[in-house]
Amino acid sequence: MKFLRKTSKKKQAKKSQTPFRLNFLFVIVFLLFAALIWQLAYLQIVNGNKFESEISSTDTQTETGSVQRGMIYDSTGKVLVSNSSSRAITYTKPLSVTSKQMYQIANALVKYVKIDTSTLTSSMKSDYYLGNEQNLKAVNNKLKKQITKFSSLSGTATYKAEVAYVKKHKLTANLTSKQKQAAIVYSKMSGAYSLSTVYLKYEDVSDSEMAEVGENLSQMPGVKIGTSWSRSYPNGSSVKSVIGTVTSKKQGLPSDQLSELLAEGYARDDSVGSSYIESQYENVLKGTNSVTTLETQNNKITKEIKTYGGKKGDNVVLTINEKFQQDVQDIMESAVKSVEESNPYLAGAYAVIMNPNTGAIYGLAGVNRNIKTGKVSENALGTINQSFVMGSVVKGATVMGGLMSGAITPTSNTFTDQPIKLKDTPSKSSWFNSSGSNNMQLTASEALEISSNSYMMQVAMREAGFNYQENASLNMSTSIFSKLRGYFNQFGLGVKTGVDIPGEASGYEGPSTQSDIGKALDLSFGNYDSYTTIQLAQYMSTVANGGYRLQPHILQAIRGTNKDGTLGKTKYQFTPNILNVVSATSSEWNIVKTGFWDVVHGSNSMRTGTKLADLNPQVVAKTGTAQTFYGTNETTTLSGVSYAPAKNPQVVIAIAFPGMSEEDSINMLSMHEIYEAYWKDVQSSDGYTTD
Repeated sequence: MKFLRKTSKKKQAKKSQTPFRLNFLFVIVFLLFAALIWQLAYLQIVNGNKFESEISSTDTQTETGSVQRGMIYDSTGKVLVSNSSSRAITYTKPLSVTSKQMYQIANALVKYVKIDTSTLTSSMKSDYYLGNEQNLKAVNNKLKKQITKFSSLSGTATYKAEVAYVKKHKLTANLTSKQKQAAIVYSKMSGAYSLSTVYLKYEDVSDSEMAEVGENLSQMPGVKIGTSWSRSYPNGSSVKSVIGTVTSKKQGLPSDQLSELLAEGYARDDSVGSSYIESQYENVLKGTNSVTTLETQNNKITKEIKTYGGKKGDNVVLTINEKFQQDVQDIMESAVKSVEESNPYLAGAYAVIMNPNTGAIYGLAGVNRNIKTGKVSENALGTINQSFVMGSVVKGATVMGGLMSGAITPTSNTFTDQPIKLKDTPSKSSWFNSSGSNNMQLTASEALEISSNSYMMQVAMREAGFNYQENASLNMSTSIFSKLRGYFNQFGLGVKTGVDIPGEASGYEGPSTQSDIGKALDLSFGNYDSYTTIQLAQYMSTVANGGYRLQPHILQAIRGTNKDGTLGKTKYQFTPNILNVVSATSSEWNIVKTGFWDVVHGSNSMRTGTKLADLNPQVVAKTGTAQTFYGTNETTTLSGVSYAPAKNPQVVIAIAFPGMSEEDSINMLSMHEIYEAYWKDVQSSDGYTTD
């Protein structure tokens, strides 16, 4: 029993110690938690604003850099437009930079670099002057005495007053050459957005300038050494006006597109396509800018990581054959110079050569002649943006309109060519029958062969429901204008062709009131409305391919770039785009095509295309002569449309010589030369038969 009692006491003593240790542990844990809570409260309440400010001041920004534009090639892979690189001095504006700091950097930079000051303005000089803190303070002290409540003016009003004071008192009159250079630099820096890059000098940076700037970059935060790109034209002079232009660093972004382009990520002095092909395919050519991620804290850059190296613009391949383009341009220029002495009102000459089965443009040549000075200059764009009254070339569309309307049929289409004499209207006749002594029966094909005006007028009157009688009043509705034009439009005459070059004109429609009803007869044989040369090409292509009006295009493909700089894989290939179909029967098409064949190869001595008869492969054609005026001086537009080979059309030519003073065969002679150049430069004539 004693032994048992002793054991029980030991157990009780042991049990009494356990709660004490546990309670002690609880106290320690409690104190630790209390300390932690106190620390959290201290951080949150006492220093919360400080830490929140530090967190909010930490940010990630991106900086973009320009890349090479894509190049432009001709259809054979010859470079038309390339890029020339040059060394450049750039400035990337920091997140937080003061006017004082930029003023100091500008003054430091011009110690090592010579800056062109040709663009320096009085406002730039004033801004630079005020960038000096002492100058700014002195100007403000003067203004406080002159302007009541000057201190309460808005920032904009204050700035205007400061600049006005500097200009009024000519405080920049004695700026040194270096200060003027610094003013240019300061202006570019000030005009930049945070983290955007501007070019301070992008041409003629010398070796010594590069070396000295590189050695002193630490003194000029934001200044960097980079590369600038500009366009060069190793083989594109003959079509440079069609290719268009790219803005220079000096020009910067076009003012009318500034907001839009800045929103797309362009910098103010980035180069951008501003006209024609360069503008049309800007999104293809511009490439994708490089991206650098900037980690910033308290408005200071702490880390720069180039997250994307950028991608050079894709390349544009044109349908134009550069060798052929240059040859056609030379042909047109030589033609103008050969006849200008006897044709003082000749305004120029234009030619379009295209594939009637695809719409691809092989050549687009134009010459402008200043009538006052006689100066001749390249104007390929005149083929799409200048319209002329073209004359008889449109008669194929008139005949087809007559056939489609039922005014004539393939088996019933004979009229007598005779002068059209209507009451109160001057007599209108064909070129070979003005007196009526040469009246003759003509089918539609024969009327095309010898270019009968009388025939076309009779077709138009039939379409209007008017039965011609000599000396009768021309009682036709004005709806005949829209009816004739409706058929013409189906061939592309009088409407935009859809060519992928900006700035295309639609031509000109003459007045269509009842008092102008007699002009509907002139419209029928091409002596009223005006058309562009490319419209003539689309019209003749529609005839050549049997009724498909195709969109003319100068883009052949978009291609990438291989690692070695050569043309890469095709990313886009233009496919023929049918705008509308002229719904006519094969027998109706045969009427027009036979007439055009006979213009060159027929048996009538009055046919107008004999100058083309010796070509091989054989061609079909239609000539045009329109009576026009330069002031009170009567002039003539000589035009022509043609396709070849006759049985398997591969190429169409349209040509125009506006403002000729005398009828001449220069249109046919020029077309003959263009065909010869085509079979030499673009496509071999081998395999095409003459039967």
